[in-house]
Amino acid sequence: MDYCDLAPPHICAIAPYQPGKPISELAREMDLEESDIVKLASNENPLGASPRALAAIENVIMEIARYPDGNAFKLKTVLAQKHGVEMNRIVLGNGSNDVLELAARAFLTPGTSAVYSRHAFAVYPLATQATGARGIEAPAKDYGHDPEALLAAIEADTRMLFVANPNNPTGTLLAPGVLLGLIERVPESVLVVLDEAYTEYLPDELKSDVDAWLQRFPNLIVTRTFSKAYGLAGLRVGYALASPQVADMMSRVRQPFNVGSLAQAAAIAAMEDDAFLDECLEINRQGMEQLIAGFQRLGLDYIPSYGNFVALRVGDAAAVNLSLLRQGVIVRPVANYGLPEYLRISVGLKGENEVFLQALERALRELGK
Repeated sequence: MDYCDLAPPHICAIAPYQPGKPISELAREMDLEESDIVKLASNENPLGASPRALAAIENVIMEIARYPDGNAFKLKTVLAQKHGVEMNRIVLGNGSNDVLELAARAFLTPGTSAVYSRHAFAVYPLATQATGARGIEAPAKDYGHDPEALLAAIEADTRMLFVANPNNPTGTLLAPGVLLGLIERVPESVLVVLDEAYTEYLPDELKSDVDAWLQRFPNLIVTRTFSKAYGLAGLRVGYALASPQVADMMSRVRQPFNVGSLAQAAAIAAMEDDAFLDECLEINRQGMEQLIAGFQRLGLDYIPSYGNFVALRVGDAAAVNLSLLRQGVIVRPVANYGLPEYLRISVGLKGENEVFLQALERALRELGK
């Protein structure tokens, strides 16, 4: 029996999300030592988690036999203070991917549509398709969001518009004024999901004033994550900020206890460690400069990035990626994002970046580039 016949056609048609290759998997495939492998594929924080976050985990680890606070009162309290919003505007998720899917499940159905840009985060079309809704891909502009194209793509049945800022995997950014102008022109019947997974890496003048925008636009959903700058990718904790009614709809499809007790404690502590966050941002700034200098030395084009990663044009990306893997370096091919000549490189520590640049040079030399 073909059990796909028992599932809705839109589920059978889904191509599952492909995460970055784990270090352990490459070690098995290439017979390498895990300690020798450099992973710059998943936009993780190369410094890891804040010492305060690690200490907070130790303080609560003996309580893991008990269910976490399903309402996450302490974490929501800290987030409410951080953003100057009421707690009923906050929805927690098992990473921001979970929050994006909650938004889709709450508001998208067969017979409706969602709009997103070409080269945008792969979860948007996946979350849309999982609800049976129709995805509408708007053309990109300079590898990033084109506000006019996004607005033109909205149809009568459109219920949601996804915008990543900065965008993954291209690292492009809509300036706050441009982004605000886009939100102002979106019909109130269309929810704008503003994915700000990488906002911590932006200088203050380029950050959007979402706290004020949330008061002005009841159709705005802002998503954030602790997986990137805060270094908690393995714990899976993210959140959304929205109007009370929208947050209520999202909470109705949220699984109970979707954010564990360790994740809640670590997230609270991470937000309190400003010194560690500043160190992470400085490491990222220096690492980005190091990578860009290496690309320029090798004569390679790249897309200027506002995140903790950069999309690099290498030509035959599949061949270059294979050579890098054989040398124990993991980066991210992005052909599935419509960028077949590009690899996405996460910013690592200085030594990791140097290992990658040397491996890249060898790969290009082997391929005669």
